[in-house]
Amino acid sequence: MTSSDVLIDAFERVRDAVHPAVNGLSPEALAFRVDGESNSIAWLVWHLTRIQDDHVAGLDGSEQAWTSLGWSERFALPFDAADTGYGHGPEDVAMVTADAASLLGYFEDVHDKTKAFVRSLADADFGRVVDRNWDPPVTLGVRLVSVLADDLQHVGQAALVRGILQQQ
Repeated sequence: MTSSDVLIDAFERVRDAVHPAVNGLSPEALAFRVDGESNSIAWLVWHLTRIQDDHVAGLDGSEQAWTSLGWSERFALPFDAADTGYGHGPEDVAMVTADAASLLGYFEDVHDKTKAFVRSLADADFGRVVDRNWDPPVTLGVRLVSVLADDLQHVGQAALVRGILQQQ
């Protein structure tokens, strides 16, 4: 098993958690927030997908699926196209609304792009430094693990919100 195989398995596990968090929910349910300060399922899944899209595009030197595949226009959010949700406050979170098909469609496009990129890597590629703004500098492998950690945290939060919503 290669490093790429391990990472693809991990990204598949994210996928296996995103779909049950979103499937079958109305746009209103996806926008549900436990309170005025919390994140909705729509925001959490949009954000984790935006971060993955942004970071993988940065690693492979490609355009993000958000813009290249027209997701920015379809979502029609009141943010700059480069916005990933990082630093959003409660008012911003409330503006992220979407239907399940859009959230999952965008996620699937990013997931497919991520898998293709990871499959293209040799084990030696994972040690390449991609960000010298940290001490120690961040390698490609560490950046991908960071994306996975962020994805898993946010999809876990989305699953929790769904559980709370279903108890209402």
